[in-house]
Amino acid sequence: MTEPRAHSPIAPPSPEAAALAQERLAGLATPPGALGRVGEVGAWLAAAQGEVPPRPLTDVRLVVLAGDHGVAAHAVSAYPAAVTEAMVRTIVAGRAGVSALAAEHGVAVSVVDVAVDADLSDLPATVTARKVRRGSGAIHLTDALSRGEAERSLRLGAELAGELVDGGAQLLMTGDLGIGNTTVAAALVAAMLGLPADEVTGRGTGVDDAGWARKRDVVAQALARTGHLGHGGGADPVAVLTALGSADLAATTGFLVECSRRGAPVVLDGLMSLACAVVAEALAPGASAWWLAGHRSTEPAQAHALKSLGLDPLLDLDMRLGEGSGAVAALPVLRSGIAVLRDVALLSEVLPGRPGPSGPSASAP
Repeated sequence: MTEPRAHSPIAPPSPEAAALAQERLAGLATPPGALGRVGEVGAWLAAAQGEVPPRPLTDVRLVVLAGDHGVAAHAVSAYPAAVTEAMVRTIVAGRAGVSALAAEHGVAVSVVDVAVDADLSDLPATVTARKVRRGSGAIHLTDALSRGEAERSLRLGAELAGELVDGGAQLLMTGDLGIGNTTVAAALVAAMLGLPADEVTGRGTGVDDAGWARKRDVVAQALARTGHLGHGGGADPVAVLTALGSADLAATTGFLVECSRRGAPVVLDGLMSLACAVVAEALAPGASAWWLAGHRSTEPAQAHALKSLGLDPLLDLDMRLGEGSGAVAALPVLRSGIAVLRDVALLSEVLPGRPGPSGPSASAP
């Protein structure tokens, strides 16, 4: 499978299909702009598919990449690290929060143990066979990974993406699972964008003021420890993942890059997927044209990541569950965007003689 390479630009979704979709949207028997973001999403999907109107979404896949984080032992979360293992098992059993949403909206969910600090060998090989390591280093004290582990994790994510695209997935989603992961993701965003710890640290699973202060201090120490990497626009993305990331977040980064290389649209979830998206865009400029932000989380680092990528979330529901739940919750909006481009009459059909698009459907080259 293709390994993500720095500074390898990504071609955008079809400009021809985008133009045709906008023409069709403007020609619908609705007031101009009345469909708002719903129409925009439909046009984005048409460009991603290279077909106007876009095809219905019948094969949507969510991959939840799970891993533990060394910072979880330093009182940065309201929950113990053992919850990671328990929630992997709950997703496998189909009983997690995201499981209920996915069942409602027709999304196939898989979970992959990338770096859970537990023995999950009793679970199916589809869950356990790709494990990189058990847990990651506490980033304020040591590097999260070795450079080799970071590169291996990037390749793992790319392989997963390739397999899903080859298997017929029309739309992909990223999900996360791991106690302590909002601390690590906040540090990644801060390092990649050159921000201080105070501006990126949120409350994660719901820590109190003292817990927030501890979490902020861990992020600040991690940034101070790794200042030699050159935080901000000049940072080496793989070096930042090695020092401040984790195997599961590196795998998510590789997943996002490969999806964009393959021309596969992705709906991002909350902070973790957006933190990885910032790194992925640095690895492969232009990749973000293939991503849509599903929802706005309550984490401040996500807001900074969204701004840096120029993404505007579809939903704002105060969600902070993770697992890909916000991305799945946004799926009905995407399907609505397809429906209006496929099924709403053209004004030229309602009022013969009025100008309209050249035809009811078209495929871009």
